[in-house]
Amino acid sequence: MLAQLDPQRFPRHIAVIMDGNGRWAQKRHLPRVAGHKAGVRTAREIIETCARLKIPALTLYAFSVENWRRPQAEVDFLMRLLREYLRKELPVIHRNNIRLVVIGRPEQLPAAVRKDIEGAMQHTEANTGMKLIVALNYGGRAELVDAFNALLAHARDGESNGGGRWQADEQAISDHLYTAGLPDPDLLIRTSGEMRVSNFLLWQIAYAEIYVTETLWPDFDRKALFGALLEFQKRERRYGGLSAAHARS
Repeated sequence: MLAQLDPQRFPRHIAVIMDGNGRWAQKRHLPRVAGHKAGVRTAREIIETCARLKIPALTLYAFSVENWRRPQAEVDFLMRLLREYLRKELPVIHRNNIRLVVIGRPEQLPAAVRKDIEGAMQHTEANTGMKLIVALNYGGRAELVDAFNALLAHARDGESNGGGRWQADEQAISDHLYTAGLPDPDLLIRTSGEMRVSNFLLWQIAYAEIYVTETLWPDFDRKALFGALLEFQKRERRYGGLSAAHARS
């Protein structure tokens, strides 16, 4: 399957909604936490594979602003799992020249989690390989609210972005998103078959190719990723225009 892929047509940025941990565990009559542990193993495999393929950016939707509504025991476990992952995987991430970036509202996370995140980002900030963006305490609407408030602050302070009255445009909004400086995702992968974007990168996925698979996240392995990339390379990206065939007709 890898031999069928064209490295020249890999996406610059892959975003993943990692869904299905709970259902994976339920199908096996296991507690939900077992599904989350299995999901971490999948994340490790997908991160390493994308780095080897030299994908410039990979964003994983790890914890949403809505996830605080889950039972407190599950939330606490997810926070511990995150800290454990950072401690165990940071040497591997660093060795693979991956730079870790966290987006969302991490300031609202527990202090111990924030400390580990900040240390991991500082440890990898000079790395020049793939950017691994982890969305933590993230919501697409929250991101837009934060961006617009920053834009309003510029306008209130009387700053100019063109020699006259300050105005917002698409570039100004992009520059104030959590993902400023990153290319928008070319490919959005959602596991578990749910047909929704779940408040994820609402601005950035405007022209992303969306790939939905029934595979639950803990079962989404390297082969499944290659399948998503093959499907991506079959599509003709139009960005609102006509295909080459329609343009000639």
